[in-house]
Amino acid sequence: MVEEAASTAVSALRPDALAGRAVLVVGMARSGRAAAALAHALGASVTTTDLREVDPVPGCRAVHGRHDEADFLGADLVIVSPGVPARAPLLRAAVDAGVTVVGELGWAAGLLADLPTAAVTGTNGKSSTVHFLGRLLAAAGRRPFVGGNLGTPLSTLALARLRGEQADVDCLVLEVSSYQLELPGDLRPAAAAVLNLTPDHLARHGDMAGYAAAKRVLVERTDVAWLAADGGWVEGMAAGPRAGEVRWLGRQPGVTWTEEALTFADEATVGLTGLSVLGPHNRANVAAACALARALGVDAADLDPSVLTALPHRLQVVAERDGRRWIDDSKATNVDAALVGIRGVPGPQIVLLGGQGKDGADYGALLPALDRARAVVCFGASGPEIHAAVGGILAESLAEAVDLARILALPGDSILLSPACASFDEFSDFEARGRAFAAWAAQTPGGPK
Repeated sequence: MVEEAASTAVSALRPDALAGRAVLVVGMARSGRAAAALAHALGASVTTTDLREVDPVPGCRAVHGRHDEADFLGADLVIVSPGVPARAPLLRAAVDAGVTVVGELGWAAGLLADLPTAAVTGTNGKSSTVHFLGRLLAAAGRRPFVGGNLGTPLSTLALARLRGEQADVDCLVLEVSSYQLELPGDLRPAAAAVLNLTPDHLARHGDMAGYAAAKRVLVERTDVAWLAADGGWVEGMAAGPRAGEVRWLGRQPGVTWTEEALTFADEATVGLTGLSVLGPHNRANVAAACALARALGVDAADLDPSVLTALPHRLQVVAERDGRRWIDDSKATNVDAALVGIRGVPGPQIVLLGGQGKDGADYGALLPALDRARAVVCFGASGPEIHAAVGGILAESLAEAVDLARILALPGDSILLSPACASFDEFSDFEARGRAFAAWAAQTPGGPK
């Protein structure tokens, strides 16, 4: 495997050993650009490559619009962006030639090994859990860096520390994707959580077993693995080789929860009565965040869930008008995420479903969760398919769906955008869709669109 070759060799390439070495960075999205800037600052001779024609990184040789095999075979170190599969033929050729190949996150983690790290992965909820953990740590007086797959690449922090900036960071909170775990390098967290596993990214991983195997790499590299007691794929990760102990999210020994409190195996508790974020799934996310915070040395008594707020576009209340609450859950881009959102909002709902659906999506699975919906409005490119599965009202666009929801909603209702689809039929991404929804929700009825 590519990962095995990388993990055995990457430790030989420390910052003081990079000067004058040939480094190739593959993929010029955000993390690749950060890695290239860091490698250049460490004195390496850096080449960047991407099949797209993109802007060069200052100080680096750019081979954009193509890949040249000679760059892969002639490098001392190849740093790979997460969007590039580890099994890509040119990466395999580099490993066969004895070249060290590592992912951006794994490489940067090795350069920041002095900082205790908590890592979070899973199909859904990892961004919210990482956000919660960062807020809990900061409120308890710690100085976390929060990033990885969410927000700022880890290489950006490594570069800032190299320049003498952000020296006050005392721990790392990382969202880690299955793509990043294909080439984990020197990523070895003090504690990690696997929240859940549902079908996703199967085109890259092949099947659920391959997807689970990619996630399980984190269990093999952490001192304490917090696993969801799901009776399925995540629970099964406890079997086989691992670096440390396993604790459970949802049963003991580990952490359990009610609406009022979390309870840990050592009988420590954390109250939840001040928690304002919506949904039972978020209590599970808060439990994971508190477990990881304790693993990083924070006392349970210093954890205050009342400081937590929802991430944008994740069950975020964006407007309250005339007794009606508008909730943006635009990040729910698949059926499983939409189910979580719909179940997480109490009381009667007007649910907006639609956008650009994924092939093979089972929208009928939404029906049991829609029993509290006063109405369902299906919109966008997949609107007719969703309408055929769950019924409701059909609209051409999200704007039209918002207009219909405004007419249908009664005082006490929540108008919930939890679309179960990607946004690309109308918007550049789910953030743009969520911002548009929030802006329309805040308008006076009949106002301009």
